[in-house]
Amino acid sequence: MSEYNAVTAVWEITMACNMRCMHCGSACSGALPDELTTKEALDLCDDLGKLGLKWITLSGGEPLTRKDWPLIAERLRSNGIIPNLITNGWLMDDSIVRKMKESGIGTVAISLDGTKETHDLIRKEGSFERNIRAFGMLKENGQYCGAITSINKNNLNELEDIKNQLVKSGVNSWQLQICIPMGNMVNHKDELIDPEDIDKILDFCLEVAKSKEIVIYPADCIGYYTQKEELIRSISFGSGTVSPWSGCNAGTRGFGILQNGDILGCTSIRDKSFIEGNIRQRNIVEIWNDKNSFAWSRSMTKNKLGGNCRTCHYGDVCLGGCPNTRLTMNGSINSENPYCVYKVAMDGLKGKLENNDDSQYLFKKARDFAINKSFQESAIILEHLLKKDGYNEEILSLLGYTHFFMANYDEAKKANETILAINPENSYANKGLGLSLHRLGETEKGISYIQKAIDNSPQEYKDPYYDLAAVYNEIGEYSKAQEVLSKLYN
Repeated sequence: MSEYNAVTAVWEITMACNMRCMHCGSACSGALPDELTTKEALDLCDDLGKLGLKWITLSGGEPLTRKDWPLIAERLRSNGIIPNLITNGWLMDDSIVRKMKESGIGTVAISLDGTKETHDLIRKEGSFERNIRAFGMLKENGQYCGAITSINKNNLNELEDIKNQLVKSGVNSWQLQICIPMGNMVNHKDELIDPEDIDKILDFCLEVAKSKEIVIYPADCIGYYTQKEELIRSISFGSGTVSPWSGCNAGTRGFGILQNGDILGCTSIRDKSFIEGNIRQRNIVEIWNDKNSFAWSRSMTKNKLGGNCRTCHYGDVCLGGCPNTRLTMNGSINSENPYCVYKVAMDGLKGKLENNDDSQYLFKKARDFAINKSFQESAIILEHLLKKDGYNEEILSLLGYTHFFMANYDEAKKANETILAINPENSYANKGLGLSLHRLGETEKGISYIQKAIDNSPQEYKDPYYDLAAVYNEIGEYSKAQEVLSKLYN
């Protein structure tokens, strides 16, 4: 059994599609010859039930072009799985809506990518009007209905108009996602939004969430670590508490199924090197429970990321946000996320510092940020000061402190080593180096530095005693921890 519980999945049941959308990440056209047969698809539904899946989204291509989609939906329901469905809306009529109700579809989501002119430009002439009719049919039949908008420069300034149309059509929920350079969008990179636009999208989402006109969800490719985003997710999911982004669920709580039974962490990732297996060779339960499956996701840590993500305050939780954004934008999963709104804000802070030469004022600001646990902002200012002033023991000490509390132990280690190269008796630097080494797995060596800090400490400086006792407690040497504290109290 795997330590990870599969909760949700996306299943591209066919690559057949009656549209050739500008931004289609799968570059869909016709059905492929290797698509799962009806029997294979139904057997997979049974195995997904054995896996314990709760929800699954049927997509494509255009899933309604696959004639056996009602059988697949019914079989999923019989296995205790709620099937949702994403469609372009073109084929929707009353009979299909009835089949959706009868087969147990949970949410039907229709793509709406702008006002009439923009939507039809992106997708197909006449599709906007068909979607509006489809929304009406779903509402009349009591079918829960959602909408999905893929944001690019064509429709970025139409979000308010789209919202008004969805509210007018009685749509229950709305997901916003951004276009990234994959599939057909590779040929339209000039239409990708700028990283600075993410903050505008979050402002809009927060305004809509507060209005309660429609339930709005920023997709996993939007946001990261601002209070706005946390509040939006809290309102949208109705948790009543702030719900911060907690990392991509690819391979940990969810996965993707391609039309031929290939399994990967997310259907958005089209790189074949990320395929974990195929259900024609091994069933989904075996693939999911294999300790070697989804290793790129399950073993991801902050220090494996690049750029700003590697030293970000939130890196251990966020893990770089959407991995497919990193892959398509930079060519590597192990890179920074350019569409992170927190990164954009930190880059803005760096820009403001370029022409500020008031070292005394800046150090005070860095210290204030550190006191208020805004460690990233503090570190950015301190690194700016070091570039300007060179060696400064006070700046390096605070920099080591901020990096330590951001779990950037290599950076904390370097800051303290720089101090000790000039002043080897510095108690604070010895203690900081010792704690950093302990967190990096060199505990014995780290203890020796903390002990040196104790030996060189002025009588009133008690911190190294407490830190050494804490290290001993962490490694289970409780008697040694008590001995250290006894020396301190005596």
